[in-house]
Amino acid sequence: MGKPSTSKIATVIGHTLFWLLNYWLVAMASDLNWNGFSHTDGSLPVVYGYGLFLNAVLFYSQVFWLFPRMYVQNKKGPFYIISIALILSISIVETYFDYLFLDFYDITGEPLDGHFNTNTIVHILYSVAGFYYILKFEYKKSEKLRQALVEETYKTELKYLKAQLNPHFLFNGINSVYHLIGKNDVLAKDTLLQFSGLLRYQLYESGHQILLDKELEYVSQYIKIEETRRGSDIQLDYDIEFENGGLKIAPLLLIPFIENAFKHCSNHTEDFLNRIHIDIKEVGGELSLQVINTFDNSVESNTGGIGLNNVKRRLSLLYPDEHTLTITTKITTFKVNLNINLA
Repeated sequence: MGKPSTSKIATVIGHTLFWLLNYWLVAMASDLNWNGFSHTDGSLPVVYGYGLFLNAVLFYSQVFWLFPRMYVQNKKGPFYIISIALILSISIVETYFDYLFLDFYDITGEPLDGHFNTNTIVHILYSVAGFYYILKFEYKKSEKLRQALVEETYKTELKYLKAQLNPHFLFNGINSVYHLIGKNDVLAKDTLLQFSGLLRYQLYESGHQILLDKELEYVSQYIKIEETRRGSDIQLDYDIEFENGGLKIAPLLLIPFIENAFKHCSNHTEDFLNRIHIDIKEVGGELSLQVINTFDNSVESNTGGIGLNNVKRRLSLLYPDEHTLTITTKITTFKVNLNINLA
């Protein structure tokens, strides 16, 4: 059996102090007259003691039994019936004890129906307090579980995105190097070195959050490899500028849009008809990405792709209120505008 956690110990201490302080304030530190019981004859500390105990029974009955065993299990009818029956039963028990101690302390002029009504009201309050206490506790616990689920979903989608990107990227990289060998050995070596660096980044460096300058360096290397692969077949222009490379960003968010542009760019004979424009800027913590590529509308092509669907979901999870994404498709042009607040 494991040791109790610090939070559980703190909760037990907090509850114990609450009941002790409650008892001390009413029974010891005040001149309260409760249904005829007072400090004068010493009856109040005794009567409030068993009264507070019965209040605690109602409170913790909600916390440990009625709420988790009935209310949460959608047994609302039995929950309300047993809750009311328990309140009335404990009110009768406390009223009976009051009757005994009224006689014991020779207190007269206190009708028992008044005791029963007062006790019932107090018991209702403590029972409701127990219900809302555990309701709030369960809500916090469910929120933690939801956050954990979101985090797990994020990790799963990131792994899926990497798995989807790696084979395609690996094939293109090897193909690019293969075609350069014998034609331009220096460029082939340089491309292979860049390709190796990108794979290392994907496998080992792209954790939960990454520095912006590292992510943009990865993007730049990726563009250069794709530029080498496509060569003179396309008209490519790109610009990457940033003010604060120390900002953090979730990795591999930008690549799917850029990969999509190279993957679906048109393949006309005239290279000037095959255009890709990439513009990435970070100013004042605001990161903007614009990607425009031409495509051949006579060729059936899914310009959205699984990768884009994945990155949309990741954006909605990681930057729900901190990003805007606009994707526009015209006759022969596909355009992406993404803005993320990283500050």
